[in-house]
Amino acid sequence: MNSFGTRFKFTSFGESHGVAIGCVIDGMPAGIKFDKVFLQDMLDKRKPGQNKFSTPRKEEDKAQILSGVFEGYTTGTPISIVVFNENTRSKDYEKDVFRPAHADFTYYYKYGIRDYKGGGRASARESVARVIAGAVACMLLKEFGIEIMSGVFGVGNIDSKLSNDEFDFDYAENSEIYALDNNLEQSFKDEILKAKKNKNSIGARIFTRVKNPIKGLGDPLYDKLDSKLAHAIMGINAVKAIEIGSGIQSSYMYGSQNNDELKDGVFLSNHSGGILGGISNGDFIDIKTYFKPTPSIFLPQQTQNIQGKNIIYKLKGRHDPCVGIRGSVVVNAMVAICIADSLLLNASSRLSNLMKIYK
Repeated sequence: MNSFGTRFKFTSFGESHGVAIGCVIDGMPAGIKFDKVFLQDMLDKRKPGQNKFSTPRKEEDKAQILSGVFEGYTTGTPISIVVFNENTRSKDYEKDVFRPAHADFTYYYKYGIRDYKGGGRASARESVARVIAGAVACMLLKEFGIEIMSGVFGVGNIDSKLSNDEFDFDYAENSEIYALDNNLEQSFKDEILKAKKNKNSIGARIFTRVKNPIKGLGDPLYDKLDSKLAHAIMGINAVKAIEIGSGIQSSYMYGSQNNDELKDGVFLSNHSGGILGGISNGDFIDIKTYFKPTPSIFLPQQTQNIQGKNIIYKLKGRHDPCVGIRGSVVVNAMVAICIADSLLLNASSRLSNLMKIYK
């Protein structure tokens, strides 16, 4: 589907090599100061061609606001924002060849249409729309002091040994690859450049923290906050797994080790990742996201064309050697959207909340 969210909702449109990418955001309350500089800053962090660690495709990714903002404030009506594509190069893509590990194969057999130009809707360029919506969500969250922070803690076989609380988000903010561990930034870079030199790609791991979350966000059973976050993050291109709190490690623990004890209104640990019973408990919401290697590599590979003929294919074009680097910005955006949506949904969870508005 092309829409995400319940109360705070966005619908994306456009293709990688089409005229534009954009989205329509619905559910944003009126009266919130619209920060154009912040929006463009988020897009600039995601945009391609910034350095040797991303695709050489150059796009300015300048946001154009079409509706929903008046005199610097949101109006409560749909916010429509578009980014025009300026540097497509469709000649790099063959019309009848399935690129290994890409969605070309499955999209063709689902829709019977072969949009070969840059992967069409399946391209990671669609994430421009997610970053736009995420930036707008952050404008709402800022009113409540809620902050979303993300960065890279692992590349290839190299992982930071720092604890979640030791990750340096201020350092990541100014790092070319959003590294959370300044002692490993160069090692991460070396791994990426080694893969690139060998015409290959490499995977990466992202840590995201929600700071100052309000207690009570999320709905039990079928729309838990953790399941909502998993839904959002697993929908990002190249994401193959996520963990919340201690995640996989908790399956190796005793209950006495995994339980977060409570004293004087404070949790003494955070194995739950800030979520209990699908509802935020007020502690940091901690998430780890795992990106596979970019499927676009420049080594000869075995594949088939749409006629079913076996061929050896050598990719052309411009691609990220490590998609997880720019992917960290997209994770940040999708988490912001989830938290904003849950915030608005929670407003009607109690009669007392409604009474404050209407009586």
